[in-house]
Amino acid sequence: MLDPAAAEALVRESVAALQRGDAAAARTGLERVTATGRANAQVWLILATALRRLGDRVAEERALDEVLKLEPRAIRALILKGDLKADAGDDRGASSFYKAALRAADTGGAKLPADLAAEVERVRRASAQADQRYRAHLEASLERAGITRGQRGKHFQQSLDILFGEKRIYLQQPSTYYFPGLPQIQFYEREQFEWAPVVEAATADIRRELYALLEQDGLFRPYMVSDPNRPPSGYHGLVDNPQWSTLYLWEKGGPVPGIADRCPRTMEAMRAVPLPHITTRAPSILFSLLRPGARIPPHAGVMNARLICHLPLLVPQPSGFRVGNETRGWEAGKLLVFDDSIEHEAWNDSAEDRVVLIFDIWRPELSEADRRAVTAIFAAVDAYPGGAQSITPRSQGQNSSSP
Repeated sequence: MLDPAAAEALVRESVAALQRGDAAAARTGLERVTATGRANAQVWLILATALRRLGDRVAEERALDEVLKLEPRAIRALILKGDLKADAGDDRGASSFYKAALRAADTGGAKLPADLAAEVERVRRASAQADQRYRAHLEASLERAGITRGQRGKHFQQSLDILFGEKRIYLQQPSTYYFPGLPQIQFYEREQFEWAPVVEAATADIRRELYALLEQDGLFRPYMVSDPNRPPSGYHGLVDNPQWSTLYLWEKGGPVPGIADRCPRTMEAMRAVPLPHITTRAPSILFSLLRPGARIPPHAGVMNARLICHLPLLVPQPSGFRVGNETRGWEAGKLLVFDDSIEHEAWNDSAEDRVVLIFDIWRPELSEADRRAVTAIFAAVDAYPGGAQSITPRSQGQNSSSP
């Protein structure tokens, strides 16, 4: 039986033997240590290295399993275990250990030794190649089954993109109110809404009304406005920042005097729309202006009981808009309808202002009874001491957070 001091000395001798190329002597010494039952993960890893040099893959795998029992995120052991699987032709097994090693390396925080960093990059390349082989296999199988790219449904193709790690799973994450059971749809197609052609047909008139308003200085104000009654939020520098500005036609439950009456064609088009009348919170009808170079960071809106609509009016390029996994460009006069409770962001990389008309609608999946109930709960919230601020969205007191 080895005492601790003798065991430590034997480990040092075994390491020295391994360094001079005598893997057999290293194995003999290290196995004496592991037989005591007191070996730590490092001793098992050194033994696994000696066994690899001796070509004893079965014993090496046993040693690596002991390492991973003691330290499940041991990067070197995960890589060596992945190599064993790769050598045995187990592509999926190798990939699982390689990916675990990469996760450990990418989230560990500490700088890796140069030799281990090189191994991590080797594994990163090997993992990417394995992913490509796996995807090629699945694509070929689908082709043989007659499910070609041109015949696949949009959502099935998205499922493949998520399966292959090319897209993420984005779900509704409203900051204030969540209505369960609603479909996780990023963009709705404008053809789904019978009122959409009425609004789109008014684009030219709405743009003329916008131009008249833009001629008057001081009407647009920052979309994100600080509230002294709530904790401050930097929100990536957009609070009180005119780079993202708005002009409301309808706000806090009613038309804005002096603005709505200057946009009769816009308000007429809105009569065709199923606007949600939810106390002082909805509907909102507004012009949203994004200055040149401005970017609205990823965020989610306050509730998922309604959808947000954009009618693009001034859309210089390059500019764009992402909801979840899908990015779409604005096209003048063509509505975008989306769920803003799913993470979204916008940018204007052009040298000109971008302006869209924004309004919200009831989600089509909500019944009339559901709509009445949602309205009633917000009426109760607003009646509580503190009023409409009793539930405060991330956007510093605003009732929406869509660009």
